[in-house]
Amino acid sequence: MTGAAGTGTGLRAERVARAAGGRLIVDGVSLAPAPGSCVGLLGPNGSGKSTLLRLLAGVLAPASGVVTLDGRPLAELHRRAAARRIAVVEQDAATQSELTVREVVGLGRIPHRRPWSGTSAEDEEAVRHALERTGLADRAEQSWHTLSGGERQRAQIARALAQAPRELLLDEPTNHLDIQHQLDLLALVADLPVTTVIALHDLNLAAMYCDTLLVLREGRVAAAGAPGDVLTEELIADVYGVRTAVTPDGPDGRPHIRFLTR
Repeated sequence: MTGAAGTGTGLRAERVARAAGGRLIVDGVSLAPAPGSCVGLLGPNGSGKSTLLRLLAGVLAPASGVVTLDGRPLAELHRRAAARRIAVVEQDAATQSELTVREVVGLGRIPHRRPWSGTSAEDEEAVRHALERTGLADRAEQSWHTLSGGERQRAQIARALAQAPRELLLDEPTNHLDIQHQLDLLALVADLPVTTVIALHDLNLAAMYCDTLLVLREGRVAAAGAPGDVLTEELIADVYGVRTAVTPDGPDGRPHIRFLTR
């Protein structure tokens, strides 16, 4: 999952670093997701997950190291060209405008339109397909503000799908969702035919839905690899400071974490 950034296709980071307030938030992190895989970013609050996602999205520039897309530094690409490839779903998306769900999802087509041009048949088909894929077709003409939290998150994923990306970056998309909506959303994401990097807090959800994991601690990589190799009792105690019992009881023998009292 980690490797040299300029040697392959897709989105890659090689030893990227970013500082804020005189402190390194991300410190020498490398990431090279396999095409079509789902990578989970784990770590305590303040470990650098959100900052790493913003570096991968090109929203922030690394102080050192490089992020590349198909071998080209992301900083050299036109923002519109990068936006056609990389879609981002933030933790808490909001809009003050009175938009319908269809209009919110249609925002994902902006990188594909020429300036001042209207929507094309291709745009409309992409929006329709995204609404159907996320189970929101019957909410298309409903006001965004009337949606539940889970529906809003699905609408944001629909917007990202309408963008037709090859890389999808999600920052804590299960925040504020009940268990059923968490499971539904992650099952949807895991089934998408794109390369996904997703920041999560829940270790069991990460073990269930991610192909590989990258664990951050104070901006540095504490562990990387398959869930069964990464999520050990020793690593969880070291990174999170909690005692656990880890057993291969999850789906397909994936690790299941049971948290123990102090």
